[in-house]
Amino acid sequence: DMELVQEKRSGGQRWTAQRLTLMGLFTAVLCVSSYIVIPLPFTAVSITAQTMVVNLIGMILAPADTAIVFLVWICLGLAGAPVFSGGGGGAAKLLGPTGGYIIGYLAAAVLISLFCRKVKGMGKQTLFLIVVGIPVIYLFGGAWMKISMGLTWPAVVIQGVIPFIPMDVAKCIGAAALAKALRRALPVPA
Repeated sequence: DMELVQEKRSGGQRWTAQRLTLMGLFTAVLCVSSYIVIPLPFTAVSITAQTMVVNLIGMILAPADTAIVFLVWICLGLAGAPVFSGGGGGAAKLLGPTGGYIIGYLAAAVLISLFCRKVKGMGKQTLFLIVVGIPVIYLFGGAWMKISMGLTWPAVVIQGVIPFIPMDVAKCIGAAALAKALRRALPVPA
């Protein structure tokens, strides 16, 4: 049966209009979050709403859907659409000093999604966002900053990690609260 084959290929989930709509919605929210930016004068990295949205997507969508949202977003950016931080786009943005954060967002969101499917409880999920999700983003972002800018690890930590910790923790808590509300409001598969 062709429907059964399609369902097995998609990890047991069918490509429903509802599922595609949620992925499209979260892709749009991720694009819009790139415009909410607070530049910092001492670093190439800015405070953005993206971190909160990364966490939210991982908490709401299934792992495959999460990966698709981020891959579509990255492809849009590579094609030149102004969807990266501050409305940037193109390969130069992905290969620039903050490009590692873009890949870190993908990795962290998929890990968050995998965790949230296995472990229930908002407290545990919120803690995972803070102690695993954010460090994964920092690891990818910091490693690429080090390579692309020729920085030392201490300089990377000072410019790309420490200034962002308090806001990122707050964004994790905010994303968890929003996810709790959205899980009740949206027809999200468990």
